[in-house]
Amino acid sequence: MTPLQHAVASAAAASCLLLAACGTGPVAPDPVAEPLTTDTPDQMVAKIRAMAGDGEGELAVQPLRDPMVDDLREQAERLHAQGAHEDAAEALDQALEIVPGDPALLQERAEAAILLRDFDGAGALAERAFALGAQVGPLCRRHWATIEQVRLLAGDAEGATSARAQVEGCKVAGPERF
Repeated sequence: MTPLQHAVASAAAASCLLLAACGTGPVAPDPVAEPLTTDTPDQMVAKIRAMAGDGEGELAVQPLRDPMVDDLREQAERLHAQGAHEDAAEALDQALEIVPGDPALLQERAEAAILLRDFDGAGALAERAFALGAQVGPLCRRHWATIEQVRLLAGDAEGATSARAQVEGCKVAGPERF
């Protein structure tokens, strides 16, 4: 064997050993959790909104609204009613460009994301809305109900249970009025 053939053979043997070392043991696929809900996106959003309740007799913070943002929110609501969820999401995105930290607007956009089957985006928007919001009242419950629905869909029973528990923490009685 010539020195060149010996070097090629050694390199080939080393490559085989390296490949064998990389492939030791069976590679198990990542477990994919089964969804814990069969609800459609429309049903999920209906549950989220129902979870908010009417807020009667409890503390709820309502910020002053920009009229232009209100117009975009109303436009989004009309578009959702017509089933034009992408157009509704675009209207909400325009409103978020005006007031990017509005928790109610972020929540509405999270619900639009669910209707568009962007469940990861919905969860992230709801978490951001909660972090920026008053963390009490009907809007707070909608944030956590959204997170619960997303976690149910992801097959995360523990996370969904935790989110559901947070919903109750959003209830704070309003001040007594004399």
